[in-house]
Parts: sequence; C-alpha cells; structure tokens
Amino acid sequence: MASGFNPNHPFTGKAKHDLGASSRRDSDAERLVTAGKVEEDDAVELKLRPTHLAEFIGQSKAKQQLAIALEAARSRGEALDHVLLFGPPGLGKTTLATIIANELHVGFQQTSGPALQIAGDLTAILTNLREKQVLFLDEIHRMQPVLEEKLYTVLEDYQMDIIIGQGPSARTHTLEIKPFTFVAATTRPGLLSSPLRSRFGILLRLEFYTDDELRFIVERSAEVLGVPIDRDGASEIAMRSRGTPRIANRLLRRVRDYAQVRAGGVIDRATAMAALTILEVDAHGFDELDRRLLRTIIEKYDGGPVGLNTLAAALAEEQDALEEVYEPFLIQIGFIHRTPRGRIATRLAYEHFGIPFPGRAATLFE
Repeated sequence: MASGFNPNHPFTGKAKHDLGASSRRDSDAERLVTAGKVEEDDAVELKLRPTHLAEFIGQSKAKQQLAIALEAARSRGEALDHVLLFGPPGLGKTTLATIIANELHVGFQQTSGPALQIAGDLTAILTNLREKQVLFLDEIHRMQPVLEEKLYTVLEDYQMDIIIGQGPSARTHTLEIKPFTFVAATTRPGLLSSPLRSRFGILLRLEFYTDDELRFIVERSAEVLGVPIDRDGASEIAMRSRGTPRIANRLLRRVRDYAQVRAGGVIDRATAMAALTILEVDAHGFDELDRRLLRTIIEKYDGGPVGLNTLAAALAEEQDALEEVYEPFLIQIGFIHRTPRGRIATRLAYEHFGIPFPGRAATLFE
C-alpha cells in the first residue's frame, strides 16, 4: 500500500481543517452571544439590513472611503475596484456588499468559499455575470487554492483560461469576462495569499462598534420590528452586545419575547435587565461559557499562566474553539492576557467576580 500524506484523511490535510472548523461552528452555534451567524438570523437579518450607505450606522472610516470610491465609479461609468472587507464576524460585511450593489444600481450575486468545490463552479458563475455586476464571495479564506489561482487573471484582466479536451489534443481557450466588481469578505485576512490580496483596490477593515452606535442600531431595528423601546432599554441591550450588531439584534429579539409575555410588550431598562438576566448575559456581554473559562483560570489554576491544552481539557472543549470562539473577545476587552507561558486572568477578571487580585500576578505579565 502506498504511504504518504493524504489531504483527505480525516486527521490530515484540508479534512483536518474542516473538522476543526466544524467543531468551532458547533460550539459557536450553541451561544446566544456568538458573533457567527446562526440559522434563525437569516430571515430577520434580511429585514433589518440597511440598503444604502446613508442608512448604515458606524464604521465611519470605511464608509468615507467607500463613499468616495462609489461616487468616482459612478461618475466614470465604470465598475468599482475590487473590494476586500475584513474583520470579526457580525459587523456588517455582507450588508456592505449589498449596499455597494444598491449604490451602483447593478445586480448582486452571492456565494462563499466553501461552496466552490471545482473549477466548473467558478467558471459558471463568472461567465454568467452581467457588466458591472457585484459578485460577493464570503469566507474567501476557505476557498480552494487551485480556484484562488484561477481568480488572479480574472480579477486583473477579466480573462479566464480553460482547458478543452484531454491528452495531446487538449488546448487552452481564453474566456472573456465582462468587467465586474468582486467583493470578498473574510474574518481571517492573514490566511489570504499576497497575490490575491494585491488584486483588491479597496481594502476596508471593519471595527467593533461603540455602545452609542449599537444603541442607534437597536433603536432602528426595534422600529423595523414594531417593538416599543425607550433609550435606556436600547442602551442596556447595546452595552451587552460585545460591540457587534448581529448580537445586538439577536438580544433585541429575545428581550422582545420577554417583554411581550411579562412586560406588556414595551422594552425599558428594567425589562431589558430582567430578560438578559434570565438569558444569563451579564453587563459585559459574557455568557456562562465565558464565565466558566475565566473562573477556571482563576480558581483552578490560580490565575494562570495555564496552557491551551490544559485549559481545553479542564473545560472539555476543543482547543480550536477556545482559541477562535471564546478567547478573542475576552482578550480584546482585557480580561485575559495571552503570554508565551499560557493564559493569565487579568485584574479586570478578578474584579468582575469580586475576587481579590493577587499581587504576584502582576509579575507574570513581564
């Protein structure tokens, strides 16, 4: 039997990557405060999604760059330069892609990296594009490398080479692709190759939202859904939304349910706090999994440092899920510090649980 590396073996190659991605998605889907998309979000998000740039709240830097590029493309009557949107999930990358098409008054087609498996999939989509149309590719970092290479000439020269026939009679045929705007989104820009990144003329990083921006989003979404809400109620939901509109809208829907059953259908601060207490989402937007992770570091390992392997075993979670689902937000707001020796709970984490902060822990950050 031939031996060697098998890219489709369950524990090697791409299959291993997909298995890890699957476990991360499963862990994420169980959480109310996940920034990733879950099934119930799709229909509601479509209703709440703004359709024009003027309606889009937040991301002022990205909006300013995009507004100039859109106006210039419209005045020249050309397709917009290719756009790469990157940043954490749930911040509005898909929404911005649809806005680009709406602002240019052109067609919009959407697909994703994992959905494109063979060259024929990509060829079929590209050859059916209309002139100046927007093609949106989500999760571009999960695209097959061989398909990524085919995109190079398409994005630069609007041409695609295909091979017709087999063996000595095979010949190369060049397909002309109509000029279009390619909009790609990724949560992991570091996984994109340099040749692919260089094909994008506009690179926009989306940042986490402020509480005020999220309050505006909650108020707008409540208006669209027909839910009475006051400023304080919207602020309470915004404060617990982890800087992410998708989470804010999901929490709004759950609070709406509580208000309808227990509070006459109106959301104020007291109603929002009562609903979110039942949902176990605290003032920082932490859920039970976040609190369990922090308490494990503090109580079981004296605040750290503790290695990722050990932490994953103690929590009965996958390492990938800890590193890519749970940790990023806790690190971003300063509750966990990642060091070469392992994870450390910071002073903020101790204060959150009302536990005295040991002075010795300060030396661990050095």
